[in-house]
Amino acid sequence: MSDNQVLIFDTTLRDGEQSPGATMTHDEKLEIASMLDDMGVDIIEAGFPIASEGDFAAVSEIAKNSVNSRICGLARANFADIDRCWEAVKHAKQNRIHTFIGTSPLHRAIPNLTMDEMADKIHQTVTHARNLCDNVQWSPMDATRTEWDYLCRVIEIAIKAGASTINIPDTVGYTAPAESADLIKRLIDTVPGADEVIFATHCHNDLGMATANSLAAVAGGARQIECTINGLGERAGNTALEEVVMALKTRHDIMPWTTGIDTTKIMAISRRVSTVSGFLVQPNKAIVGKNAFAHESGIHQDGMLKNRENFEIMRPEDVGLSGTSLPLGKHSGRAALRDKLDQLGFEVGDNQLKDIFVRFKELADRKKEVFDDDIIALVRADSGEDEDDRLQLVSMKVVCGTGGPAESTIEMEVDGKDVSATAEGDGPVDASFKAIREIHPNAARLQLYQVSAVTEGTDAQATVSVRLEEDGVIATGQSANTDTVVASAKAYIHALNRLLVRRDKVGEGADAKEVSYKDLA
Repeated sequence: MSDNQVLIFDTTLRDGEQSPGATMTHDEKLEIASMLDDMGVDIIEAGFPIASEGDFAAVSEIAKNSVNSRICGLARANFADIDRCWEAVKHAKQNRIHTFIGTSPLHRAIPNLTMDEMADKIHQTVTHARNLCDNVQWSPMDATRTEWDYLCRVIEIAIKAGASTINIPDTVGYTAPAESADLIKRLIDTVPGADEVIFATHCHNDLGMATANSLAAVAGGARQIECTINGLGERAGNTALEEVVMALKTRHDIMPWTTGIDTTKIMAISRRVSTVSGFLVQPNKAIVGKNAFAHESGIHQDGMLKNRENFEIMRPEDVGLSGTSLPLGKHSGRAALRDKLDQLGFEVGDNQLKDIFVRFKELADRKKEVFDDDIIALVRADSGEDEDDRLQLVSMKVVCGTGGPAESTIEMEVDGKDVSATAEGDGPVDASFKAIREIHPNAARLQLYQVSAVTEGTDAQATVSVRLEEDGVIATGQSANTDTVVASAKAYIHALNRLLVRRDKVGEGADAKEVSYKDLA
């Protein structure tokens, strides 16, 4: 490998799967391993072969099917673990045994070993692993809390015993970036033989600094980063593969190191790992979160429409996305709304845009996110609700439940005058329609009442269609609102207004059936 190359060691299938509840099936592990292999991951830690028969079988199968990646298995510092690991990974074109032991005072107390006893154990187990496999990685677990002199001593022992990669784990995520860089640099400068091996870093995210610590370690001389897809892992997780890879790609000016990862496959594997592990990616997660390339603020949206580099430091296409998203919400401005309308094929004038924008803001205050179908519904509703309508809804209040009939109080403006009425009915919609008929008596018969959700979720807009027939004349009304009953009342009033327009068009005593709907435009 070149001096500026950073190897990517993915442990999603080992450390990632150790997250409580993230266990994957045999086929799922093979699928993820295949995606990692295709993506260009240098080393895949496929599992912990001695942990179970299932893990052994998965690691063995992954080793047999690997094409590009080196396949690695984890083993504790004992011969049985190491032998089992070798049996699983030996089928790979390129293989590795990764053996470890806890070297900090806290971890030495677990097996109750003295410093000398542990040092001897490290020598024996690394030697055994090297006799089986020509590529051995050794890790002093909890290295960042291990005494400096002892850490240097055991690393030297592991190198002399045949380890070609020395991994320095920040097992509990306690280190800060400056410490991470300094530790790696000091080890390389101090330990005999350190210049002949690759130093790796494995950082946990307990304090939210895993990615920063990993990149700092590279600055200190590490040339392998251990990471997982989506940062999956025990407790708060690990360094996220997508974060370190894109950081190296994006900030090549200050981090002149390269990797062989095909970044355009990041999003696909992120979503698949999320699905099979059951660990959903938080919306604001760097690189792969739902909002990572989404802009809702009106100022940001306007800036993005002018030049996306104003608010994006990388291209969404680089990670496998089709493009930037400008989700519409209460912070969005007219520029984003007009752009969305253009995308949806609606040509609107300035006055119509103003009217739609007012309705959009009202909707956005009630919904967390406004979707394309919501916008379409708004446009359709705008085209059917004219300020010159003789009947307009001012306000309404509905009481309903299991204790008795529903009651609706409606206030309307009829030919410029405020009129109100209260009525009971078999449900809130029936009560509302009766109240409207009290305000505006009519003989129209309800032919159709239809409700459909525009988008998903409990805050979705409902589009209500109402078809009325009066003296052989049919008129249809439609309205959309997050409140189904409000949408129903507005749709009903919309249909009544269309009936009134048809009457006005033909005049007294004429045949309203002869007026086409085009005449109503």
